[in-house]
Order: sequence, then structure tokens, then C-alpha cells
Amino acid sequence: MSHVFKTWRHVFKLDPDRELSDEELEAVCLSGSDAILVGGSSGVTYENTVDLMSRIRRYELPCAQEVSTLDSVVPGFDLYLIPMVLNTDRSEWITGHHRSGLESYGEIIPWDRVAAEGYIVLNPDSTVARLTGADSDIDAGGAAACARMADKLMRLPIVYVEYSGTYGDLDLVREVRRVTDEATVFYGGGVRDYETAHAAAGAADVVVVGNIVYDDLPAALDTVRGVRDAD
Repeated sequence: MSHVFKTWRHVFKLDPDRELSDEELEAVCLSGSDAILVGGSSGVTYENTVDLMSRIRRYELPCAQEVSTLDSVVPGFDLYLIPMVLNTDRSEWITGHHRSGLESYGEIIPWDRVAAEGYIVLNPDSTVARLTGADSDIDAGGAAACARMADKLMRLPIVYVEYSGTYGDLDLVREVRRVTDEATVFYGGGVRDYETAHAAAGAADVVVVGNIVYDDLPAALDTVRGVRDAD
């Protein structure tokens, strides 16, 4: 179960702290996307995560939680993705919070439904970059080094290239993918329409679409076709 993401190409990422009507959520869940990823960088609570998960569960597609805080972890997701920020020198975002979580919950974690993500955070103005102290001023060579560290040294199953709301350097993403042998390469950031989704799908294994769901739902739904047409 923990490697089900290897079959994904398109994922919608929904933020529990943002509003989405039942009609809008239905459109997202029936869009043909491979999965829904639930998570956010701020304002995520147990209560709003439970609420969103219960609404998504009316539909049949896989539903994963990206764990950002220990007190927002909700039982019942198909998969739990655990971020580890690779381009920060703040150890709490690499192993610190993870160790604390294992001290509290290590005996009850469903390990067959857990996968670690090696995050490369590349938008210095994003909430996640400021929160984690990420060194976002790295080039393709620096990003490739992070990817190799994740893939070959740490054996992480996912490398996540995160531009957080801005459209990234796809040549950099392609270089990350080139040097990655086993890990699945996720790309997130600035995918807003058919064209940007189509291009991103040519650079990464999995395209994650988030903010545009709340800004322009028809354009967000068109990203599914953009990714499909890239294959």
C-alpha cells in the first residue's frame, strides 16, 4: 500500500484550512485525478482534517494525508506521507519532529501505509520555506545533490520538488528526475491550466495541483487532461 503512489500521475492537494463547496469537491473527486492529498503549511487541525477526509470518503479515489503537525494526524487515510526537508540546516525539519512523533506514536503507526518524502523547497517566499528555514537559493546541481541524497543515501521513496505557488524551473525538475533511480519524483507549484500541467508532466513522475482549485476550478480540472495528454 505504501508504494501505491508509483501508479499516480496527477494529484489534487486540498488544504483543510480552505473552503470548498460540496459541488466543487465532487468535481475534483470525479475529475479523473489519481488521488487526493490532504495537507497544508498552516492552519491545519485535527478537526478540519477529519471534516475534509469524511467528505472525500464519499468517493472512491485514494486519499492520502501529508502530515504537517502531530496533532492533526487523523486515522483512516489510505496513505500517510511524511515530509523531510532536505535543503534546510534546521534538524527539526529533517528528523526532529519525526523522532518526537515516534516517541509518542511509534507503537501504533500503520507502517504499511506510510511513505517518507524528501522535500526540496525552492520558493523562498513560500510559507513552507520560511517555516523550515529552507535554503532555496540552489541551482539544478544543488537540487540534484539533494535528490541523490534522498534516493541513494536515505532510500526515500519520494522526492518532492516544491515551488509552492510559483511555477518552477522544469529543467531543474528534469535533472532531479534524471539522477533519481528508485524514488518517485513529485512536482508541485504554479500548475494552473492545461499547458502548465502538460509541461510539468513531462518533467516529473507526479504532478501535484493545489492553489488553482480554489482560484479557478475549471482550469484546475483541465490540468487532469494536461497530464494525461503528456503520456
